[in-house]
Amino acid sequence: MSLQFKSRIVPAEYDHATHYDGSMIHSLKIIAGLLLGGYALICLLLYLGQRQMIYHPQPRGLGSVPLFHIKSDGLALTISHRSKASERAVIYFGGNAEDVSVSVPQLAAAFPDAAVYALHYRGYGGSEGKPSESALYADAVALHAIVQKDHRQIVVIGRSLGSGVATYLGSQRAVERLILITPYSSIADIAAAQFPWVPVRWLLKDPFESALHVARSSSPVRIISAQRDEVIPAWSTQRLFEAIPPALASQHVISGLGHNDISLSPVYWDLLRKP
Repeated sequence: MSLQFKSRIVPAEYDHATHYDGSMIHSLKIIAGLLLGGYALICLLLYLGQRQMIYHPQPRGLGSVPLFHIKSDGLALTISHRSKASERAVIYFGGNAEDVSVSVPQLAAAFPDAAVYALHYRGYGGSEGKPSESALYADAVALHAIVQKDHRQIVVIGRSLGSGVATYLGSQRAVERLILITPYSSIADIAAAQFPWVPVRWLLKDPFESALHVARSSSPVRIISAQRDEVIPAWSTQRLFEAIPPALASQHVISGLGHNDISLSPVYWDLLRKP
């Protein structure tokens, strides 16, 4: 009699932990990929739409403010103005959603002995082209070249977005004084504070580094800010003020008013007129 022994193969125990870890890692990779893709999409949308966030072109009103046109980079730009045979002139750069023709009569009343010139940015008020930082800078210099032919004393006023244009012009040309209304240190500073999770300084096409420009100006600079400014943070205006050579700088805060209604204060107009 022979004895037969049958061997039984026992399968290795199934490693549930290893399978679970592998599935979890795979799922985490998918989630990380989705998050990274979503982040990249948000950055792309901000990059592509940034100029729509900065500039809000406005049509020109149908009032009786006289107009003329200048050429800059081959484009026709509209200038609203009040002519005056005087050595003095005011050049005005408005906000990002402003029809500057509305401001001309008010500025003319504030500066009765001066001619007034208000630039409609590219794409605004009938001006050709599209706005950008470099374009607005070039147009400001072009307008100044024309104005200085007839006026020896030029006051440059910039409000909100226009304060950045004014500081650039003041860094390139000698003017009687700069008046900056609700100004900022740079649009890059403000955007970085609003979107701290985005590499704003790499993505921004138009940083408007006003603090850098105003530091190079040799003209007196007057800052007029609003106590309740809901658009420009107080720290940004203060950073700009600190960049100005102390002997040239003065700062005034209009109490009780905000970014858009600051001009309702009589003090505002007194500060504009003040030598």
